[in-house]
Amino acid sequence: MFSKVNKLSRIFNPRNIAVIGATDRPNSVGLGILNNLNANLGNRKVFYVNPFQKQVLGQDCFSKITVIKEEVDLAIIAIPADKVLGAVRECIKKKVSGIIVISSNFGEAGEEGKVLEKQIQKALQNSEVSLIGPNCLGIINTANNLNASFAPLMPKRGNVALLSQSGAMIDSILDRATGENFGFSKIISYGNELNLGLNDFLEFLRNDKETNIIAVYLEAIKDGSRFLKIAKTLSKIKPIIVIKAGRGEAGQKAALTHTGSLSTDYQIYKAVFKQAGVIQVDSIDELLDTVKVLSFCPRCQNGLGILTNGGGLGVLAVDFCEEFGIKMPALTRTTIQTLKQESVLRGCNLTKNPLDILGDALSSRYEAALQSLLIQPDIYGALVLQGVQIVTEPMQNARAIVRVSRHFPNKPVVCCFAGGKLTKEAIEFLEENKIPNYTDPKRAVLAFRNLIIK
Repeated sequence: MFSKVNKLSRIFNPRNIAVIGATDRPNSVGLGILNNLNANLGNRKVFYVNPFQKQVLGQDCFSKITVIKEEVDLAIIAIPADKVLGAVRECIKKKVSGIIVISSNFGEAGEEGKVLEKQIQKALQNSEVSLIGPNCLGIINTANNLNASFAPLMPKRGNVALLSQSGAMIDSILDRATGENFGFSKIISYGNELNLGLNDFLEFLRNDKETNIIAVYLEAIKDGSRFLKIAKTLSKIKPIIVIKAGRGEAGQKAALTHTGSLSTDYQIYKAVFKQAGVIQVDSIDELLDTVKVLSFCPRCQNGLGILTNGGGLGVLAVDFCEEFGIKMPALTRTTIQTLKQESVLRGCNLTKNPLDILGDALSSRYEAALQSLLIQPDIYGALVLQGVQIVTEPMQNARAIVRVSRHFPNKPVVCCFAGGKLTKEAIEFLEENKIPNYTDPKRAVLAFRNLIIK
């Protein structure tokens, strides 16, 4: 019998796909799935299954999946909930590798839906068929251009796997990430976890060569002890970022009606995440900021050097470092002597971290100061703050930061070029060269905190 991991490999790399509920009806889920599949078909075949139509989009339809003569690796079901059990049974007869049930109105909708779920589980018990969903968006594998979902766009290819119980959350994150300089390897919407669940996907991603970072939107964990065991080892080789919803009583009730998952005590989750080495974030902004910094930078120990051309930005950064437990090592005698030897830094206070290089700083000052900070052994990374003043040269500063950072590949450099129109080009240059920028000191400090190896 194939393991779940092997089954998932077939599901994410299907040769033949059947869409049960194929339709050309405008604004329908079935049509959205077909359009996504056909946009990047490659060598895959897609079979249309609809007993009520002879053709869809000019292609012949099959009355049911068992009529298809060729093997089917993946079946996608997008039909009313009360028809899904019959379709699942047909898929089992066909011996498909996997099923994705897009359809909703199951456990999340009440007792009648829970009964349907139990019937489907019973049908799957003695088969080798794996099922994702129900009540999910589907899956995406950017490595082979597979979009087996009804997501509104195909994400940029990258090294981040995004897992979510909520399909709408995936849509929002993909849309928000469109303009970012990182991309995704796998997108997995797993819905109600009737068969395959979060733990199965984490095990699958352990050996996925395209995935280096795992981001999770979570409402509840069905098997906490298994999650802890998997995450504890996986997080050491691939960072896991989690945003947990359903923290309070009202949120727990909302989760129950959303995916049918009953969330338990939030403090228990926090303890489990800490024990497992999981990075917990509190907002979509922080999730995306953390994904970006992990995509661009190496992880490091706790010790941050701060460089700023504006005292106010530096003070804010120090406040947030204190709030979030980030150490700011004092400058050593050697570092101070090195700084004082740099003629471009004369007139600056060269004895403290944060290092204020004053408002008239040009790129030569940024370059010399950053180089000196990163040489200090107990400074494991740097935050470079820039406020735009009349003499400030954002692009030249960005170029200087990139030059210095290349000499310290194991020390992350995070920037906060605070501004808008005047800094846009420089920020684009930084991020094209894998230096993450955040327009607010708090976001920059939080991003660095999430790089620290606990």
